[in-house]
Amino acid sequence: MAGADRARGLPTWFLFLAPVLIWASTWHVILYQLASPVPALTSVGWRFLLSALMLAGLARWRGVPLGLPRYAHGYALATGVVQYAGNYWAVYEAERYVPSGLVAVLFCLMVFMNALVAWLLWRQRVGRRFLVASSGAVLGVALIFWPELATTGARPHAALGLGLSFFAVVAAVIGGFCTLVLTRRGLPLLPVLAWSMGYGAAFLLALSVLTGRGLPFDAAWTYVGSLAYLAAFGSVIAFTLYYKLAERRGAAQAALVGVLVPVIALVISALFEGWQATPLAVGGMGLCLASLLVATRSASGAKP
Repeated sequence: MAGADRARGLPTWFLFLAPVLIWASTWHVILYQLASPVPALTSVGWRFLLSALMLAGLARWRGVPLGLPRYAHGYALATGVVQYAGNYWAVYEAERYVPSGLVAVLFCLMVFMNALVAWLLWRQRVGRRFLVASSGAVLGVALIFWPELATTGARPHAALGLGLSFFAVVAAVIGGFCTLVLTRRGLPLLPVLAWSMGYGAAFLLALSVLTGRGLPFDAAWTYVGSLAYLAAFGSVIAFTLYYKLAERRGAAQAALVGVLVPVIALVISALFEGWQATPLAVGGMGLCLASLLVATRSASGAKP
């Protein structure tokens, strides 16, 4: 397939860094969505509907058939409902009760969850050095957000926020492996993502109607522009490259993307939102970056 051939020609460092930079920037761009009167549930639905349409158009342009075998639609439906609907909605809801830093730290645990599931499904192993270095990277992220983490217990409904955050992490892991199961069976990635995001969007928008929110939309340029960016870059491009990285280097190493994202996101926050780094945060960033360098060099190059 043309799309697959182009992705194979991209260097691994690009498959890693591009999703990091894109998803780090989405932390800031999402603020424009949250500032809109449109409920978060509905906004996420619009995002993935637009993403699905873009992916379908891209697949047709590249000559990739959109049809999937009947069994694959079950995986795509599960991915859409669990990952693109449940995961994203849970993250939005969790941040109402706990600091975003706690959510970021919990998502770093995907490295270990992905490693475990990859071993259970495909007996793909990761070395001890990789696990130790990944632990150091997660610790670095925890240090960055330590002031937020230290106040979590004082928040009302913190347990609910923690539960929602953990659910979001598990949902992301399950959805990711549903996608990899299909691509390992030879199905092209673009239609798999298009159908998955389409099912997720349909679920969210239907839920928006059933819960009385309706299907509101905001015509303000900040809302439309941020929605287009999140759909095109945050979903279509970032997820395509992320799964190509997972196919090439394994699910555990691909999850290191999520460890670096909050570090870069805070740099963006310092530039545009006035965030000021503390000495502890600077030390955490240094530990995270050094650990990631070791982890990426020691990770196995075997495919999942």
